[in-house]
Amino acid sequence: MTGPKLIPPVWKSVDVPCSPDQAFEVFTGHPTRWWPRDHRITAEREAVVFEPFVAGRWYERDSDGRERDWGRILEWEQGRRIRLSWLIDGDFAPIDDDNLASRVDIVFCPLRPGATLVSIGHVELHRHGRAAPAIRSVIEGPSPGDTLAGFARAVHEARLPRTK
Repeated sequence: MTGPKLIPPVWKSVDVPCSPDQAFEVFTGHPTRWWPRDHRITAEREAVVFEPFVAGRWYERDSDGRERDWGRILEWEQGRRIRLSWLIDGDFAPIDDDNLASRVDIVFCPLRPGATLVSIGHVELHRHGRAAPAIRSVIEGPSPGDTLAGFARAVHEARLPRTK
């Protein structure tokens, strides 16, 4: 018996001018401000939400109040790391089986006083089965990518006080 075909992870990162705690707050507390509008499942997304605890959901809500899960919170380390399941299929449509979901790791690493490197890794892509290579080809590309570029803009717009 052979194991799943190895699909390399995709990592992207951005340097933001704030502490890891501040970056974490903008990332998890205000994702609707910066998440790309075209990265959605619903037709008219109104909000992106992270439930701030292990086993919570990350999801989008449409203008009619309907919610669609993007995945589950697998790890939640305030100011340091988040690990999520990513409940999508090869057509970027929602699925309901966490066993078929890849993982998304977000890491907040202090670079120097008042600066943080925020990295997003799409890992365990083999979980998507035959669709894994196609999914990887869509999400790979130059760093930081649309998601982190929008996040960096939101950090700058937040005008957070710099920490020493």
